[in-house]
Amino acid sequence: MYEATAHVVGAALDGVKRIMKGDCKRTFQPIGGLHHARREHAAGFCVFNDLGVVVETLRAEYGVKRVGYVDIDVHHGDGMFYPFESDPDLIYADIHEDGRFLYPGTGTASETGKGKAQGMKLNIPMMPGSGDSEFLKVWPKVETLLRDKPPELILFQCGADSIAGDPLAHLQYTPAAHAHAAKRLCLLADELCEGRIMAFGGGGYDRNNLAKAWSGVVRELLL
Repeated sequence: MYEATAHVVGAALDGVKRIMKGDCKRTFQPIGGLHHARREHAAGFCVFNDLGVVVETLRAEYGVKRVGYVDIDVHHGDGMFYPFESDPDLIYADIHEDGRFLYPGTGTASETGKGKAQGMKLNIPMMPGSGDSEFLKVWPKVETLLRDKPPELILFQCGADSIAGDPLAHLQYTPAAHAHAAKRLCLLADELCEGRIMAFGGGGYDRNNLAKAWSGVVRELLL
């Protein structure tokens, strides 16, 4: 387990290096986006939080200050939200199933950051059964936040467990929701941060859903 998850983090760091060297503008890492692990412990099938390591590495090694984080995995990205809850330079937007019905039970709309980070965090809990139409209604809030607080690089956690038929959750998206999010974030990256965006596969427990969702994301990243 240690070696496997260390490789996940290593792949993310390789993506960071390639983007910051200018070898590419976009990366996709299907096995990644482990957004529940904390600095001090594993959680929710996640041993190391590769996303958090990416944020800290961007700052420490490449001088990147403001990072945009967008998460459409069905579960709230608590391992990214709480460690950076008071950090005004992590611009955080998370659309997830309402925590009253699903692990980890967090991510209420009232959680918008603390101290100097107040208003820099956006949590959008969705009711079980919500589909593409509900997703598209709330999506513009994500774009508004990123435009108001332009990042230097965007991280996109595109977990496919929010698609209809996932055995561990209750949202009803189609892969079109993931493709839409990827397309819009690529356009925002081109507008705000020199095209720099890293996408991570995140969760998903139905292989057909994974294939369709991730293929849609990759298709948009390649356009």
